[in-house]
Amino acid sequence: MSRPPTSPYRIRPAGLAAVALAGMLCLALPAAALQAAPEADPWPRWERHNDRNGLHIDHGAWREFLQRNLLVEHPSGIHRVDYAAVTRVDRLILDGYVKLLAGLPISTYSRVEQKAYWINLYNALTVQVVLDHYPVKSILDIDISPGVFSNGPWGAKLLRIEGEAVSLDDIEHRILRPLWRDPRVHYALNCASLGCPNLAREAYATFNIERLLEAGARAYVNHPRGVRFAGDTLVVSSLYVWFQADFGDSREGVLAHLRRYAAPALAERLAGWSGGYDHAYDWALNAP
Repeated sequence: MSRPPTSPYRIRPAGLAAVALAGMLCLALPAAALQAAPEADPWPRWERHNDRNGLHIDHGAWREFLQRNLLVEHPSGIHRVDYAAVTRVDRLILDGYVKLLAGLPISTYSRVEQKAYWINLYNALTVQVVLDHYPVKSILDIDISPGVFSNGPWGAKLLRIEGEAVSLDDIEHRILRPLWRDPRVHYALNCASLGCPNLAREAYATFNIERLLEAGARAYVNHPRGVRFAGDTLVVSSLYVWFQADFGDSREGVLAHLRRYAAPALAERLAGWSGGYDHAYDWALNAP
């Protein structure tokens, strides 16, 4: 999950003129625009693949990093990265892993290898960026994206792959979302926030990607930060509002998606629901 569509005009201290301009921009934009997520805009450069290539990428370094630094036994059910406890050795492992992925000719690999590659790279890059700026209370505080009103790190070109400068936004909105059109990708990408789907403790790979995507969907839909009822109001994660186009492109489509992964009792309640509808998201850092 990338930049927060509901608040793209967070103002930095830049003088009264900038504040006044920001105010005019917000007033001029309709409410719907403030809720809009980045569109899935395919980058044709990354459509190339070779399904005859049987090579598998070794994601062992990322798996090792996660097993030592990802805390999964929290009463809330939300996985947390112990950023403060990451050792120098583990940081070297992480940095080496990202460098390894960036150096691969990924366009020559099979589609399933590419899908796992981009998911793992996105998650490893996100952890790397947080560590680069830690301590922070939220990933929103890492304002390295270009643009006066940009929030967070998602627009910054963080590395080069096959000669192309690539950002987290590129990976999510120009590669994974448009090229695979799999809504479960949203459950795999972690934005270092409590409201986000859990960062998986396993690295994604050819042999486990379907299992992990399905498990991630079920875990999030059946957790209160994904779906809950507050009286007569159904409160869903803002992911389902920001990215409604990926989840059936309508409220009814979102509900159908939720019912597919909901436990029986929740699915039954969703099937008969006819009350209010709201959404929420917690951007606090997913740290202990």
